[in-house]
Amino acid sequence: MVLPLGDDNSLRRTTPIITYALIAVNALVWFLQLSSGEPFTNGYSTVPFEITHGVDLVGIHNVVAGGQTFPIHLYAGPHPIYLTLITAMFMHGSWMHIIGNMLYLWIFGDNIEDLLGHWRYLGFYLACGIAASLAQVFYGPGSYVPSLGASGAIAGVLGAYLIKHPKNPVRVLLGRIITTLPAFVVLGFWIVLQIFSQVASPAGEASG
Repeated sequence: MVLPLGDDNSLRRTTPIITYALIAVNALVWFLQLSSGEPFTNGYSTVPFEITHGVDLVGIHNVVAGGQTFPIHLYAGPHPIYLTLITAMFMHGSWMHIIGNMLYLWIFGDNIEDLLGHWRYLGFYLACGIAASLAQVFYGPGSYVPSLGASGAIAGVLGAYLIKHPKNPVRVLLGRIITTLPAFVVLGFWIVLQIFSQVASPAGEASG
């Protein structure tokens, strides 16, 4: 297992206030999910059918996957329903999902915020998240499966980091030892983490 602990921030010039704020908002929304349950999670996740048809579905819809039928209960969402393209990127499907995403955002987001500036960085983050949600919609325009997660937005941030700082040293916990690996190796592991987070997500949910 490769667990990132931190990277080289010697060239960073600014305090990453937007990165801190994004982590705080994601955490608050996650605890709101835990307290509000399925009505909030399924109501404010991105449902492809809702986006392609401009409707807010309410009720039980059956989804067939792997030869099995899963009933998905959809609830009222924001108005207009297209706002779920934004709300979904602040939601998560499991503890592993949010902890992994926020860890990578904490370590790698600050350098990209420093590079772009606070507000350009925020715009870039939101644009990447919306693009990921739209990609999910275009992949299955008639799907009733709710899609959620910050993974798409964070993937954009990590892609920028990979381009600008591919060999930046990153401290990692590798097994029982702490060592240093180049950024491109650690970011490759993030892809593996996303696969496992999908497995850990409840049936009938997808991560953007």
